[in-house]
Amino acid sequence: MWSRFSVILQGEPVVSPLPQQPGKIIAVHVAFESRAAQRGRRPKLPSYFMKATSSLAGSGQVVRPAGTELLAFEGEIALVIGKEAKNVSLADAWDYVSHVTASNDLGLYDYRAQDKGSNTRSKSRDGYTPVGPELLDAREIDPRGLRLRTWVNGELVQEGTTSDEDLIFPLAQFVADLSQHMTLEPGDLILTGTPAGSTVVEPGDMVEVEVDVPGGLSTGKLRTEVVEGPGDFDGAVGMLPKVDDKQREDAYGYSTNNGLDPQLLEDLKKAPTAGLSAQLMKRGIKQCVIEGVYPQTPGTKLVGTARTLRFLPLREDLFKTHGGGFNAQKKVFDSVAEGEVIVIEARGERNAGTLGDILALRAKTRGAAGVVTDGAVRDYEAVKEIGLPVFTQGPHPCVLGRKNVPWESDVAVACGNAAVIPGDVIVGDDDGVVVIPRDIVADVVADTLAKEHEDEWVAEQVANGASLDGMFPPTGANREAYERTKGGE
Repeated sequence: MWSRFSVILQGEPVVSPLPQQPGKIIAVHVAFESRAAQRGRRPKLPSYFMKATSSLAGSGQVVRPAGTELLAFEGEIALVIGKEAKNVSLADAWDYVSHVTASNDLGLYDYRAQDKGSNTRSKSRDGYTPVGPELLDAREIDPRGLRLRTWVNGELVQEGTTSDEDLIFPLAQFVADLSQHMTLEPGDLILTGTPAGSTVVEPGDMVEVEVDVPGGLSTGKLRTEVVEGPGDFDGAVGMLPKVDDKQREDAYGYSTNNGLDPQLLEDLKKAPTAGLSAQLMKRGIKQCVIEGVYPQTPGTKLVGTARTLRFLPLREDLFKTHGGGFNAQKKVFDSVAEGEVIVIEARGERNAGTLGDILALRAKTRGAAGVVTDGAVRDYEAVKEIGLPVFTQGPHPCVLGRKNVPWESDVAVACGNAAVIPGDVIVGDDDGVVVIPRDIVADVVADTLAKEHEDEWVAEQVANGASLDGMFPPTGANREAYERTKGGE
């Protein structure tokens, strides 16, 4: 029986839950389908980075240095290697895992860009790899039957399983793959990636991670309290923390208004969907409109980033396994973040509701920007009274089991004949709903507002009797006259 050892954290010895000091900590970049969908990139094969063993900790506090802002958590499953593994097969790889436990792959995104993919400084700070609190014997569990959950301040923010539906790669593949390139030694740790839902935490927040077999064994909750600490960085010997829009967006995972700059958010609220769709067409994106959906309440403006939910056509055996309990539909409405729009793929099926008043109330309470569904809405008037912006095909008294099976979330969906990727920008008004790819949204909205300004000038001229010839759009002397109005001339 291995004995537990101590690590030094901020000058103090801390008892580790691990059986022995690992020689290596190896972390997987992306392993969950939901995380890949959120990032818009699905790996064909696993990729990895290393973390310093001095980053190990158990339950306790983690320091966010003063002068930084983007400390993000990642709830993960950690594999403990039990015996030397070199060139092992996929079929035998799980035999080399002795234990499984919970981990939190913390990272300081203020240093992520400077690390250029290595994550050396951003993820290897002291205390940035808490693990525990208990170990599960790998012999007693099915590697495809584990569940991972993360809570922040008591609210569930991440959930994933090791089933073939949730994981891109089976857990054993990481052991087999890595053993081709290095000798895995007893005690080594492999952190196996995080599902969607990772985001930024602040001093005072409490993060809890648990790995369990539903209804059975559990690691217990690994608890990490975020505290403020000194930011004594020396710019004379290394780079100082630096934040840009890309790191902010990745750290937040498109939550808290989903990384949208406040000014961009305001501009999107001013931009009509008709103008936005015209600018997208100019850029070659023709199918940018979610067809057939309109606001429950005329005059509603909807702006946010996409959180996706997908329904399958009803099949009774699948509804039996996926329709009841805390299903995919309830999970999305229960965890939607501020500023997110829940976009539902219901295949344009108008003969069943895709949400009702209780779900709408939950989304409203959590600060969701709204819901777009190419299906119908149950409790139609009650949902309208709640005040959550909802764009739909209309009402229907029945829900779920009549036509739909709530299947999965945080994946690419087809809503109203438009492709929607998690994190896409969603804008809706009385004309309908458009989908804008995240990487071009700033240019699209800027050009839309510029064209709106021009159209307002043209409308004023036409109202005063001007001919449409050479005016719509303005050319020649009319163009020159319009250009003189810019900047208040």
